[in-house]
Amino acid sequence: MKRILLGLTLSILFAYHVGDVVARDLDGRYADSPLHDWFNHLASGRGLCCSMADGEAVADPDWESKEGHYRVRLDNKWVDVPDEAVITEPNRAGRTMVWPIRFDEQISIRCFMPGSMT
Repeated sequence: MKRILLGLTLSILFAYHVGDVVARDLDGRYADSPLHDWFNHLASGRGLCCSMADGEAVADPDWESKEGHYRVRLDNKWVDVPDEAVITEPNRAGRTMVWPIRFDEQISIRCFMPGSMT
């Protein structure tokens, strides 16, 4: 348990320190998107989510809501989404997205934006 907590703490600290570097749209593929600025300012209770280039779209079968909490399937494992990682503003992109932090074979969720589940 201590090793898991240490890994999650280190991954959060790592993401915090490199967030400005990885948040950039390095190849410019999203520069003309009408949602570019919205994605760049998108945040959860855990801070800025980075940008559209850093988030991952999630298909409907790979996320669910149960008793007011979310979980998402990443790398063939179900990961509980912390309540503070849920983006509460309206989803302008329409699709479900997650911003995972992967470190030492552990996955923590920086941001999660539920979609319409159609």
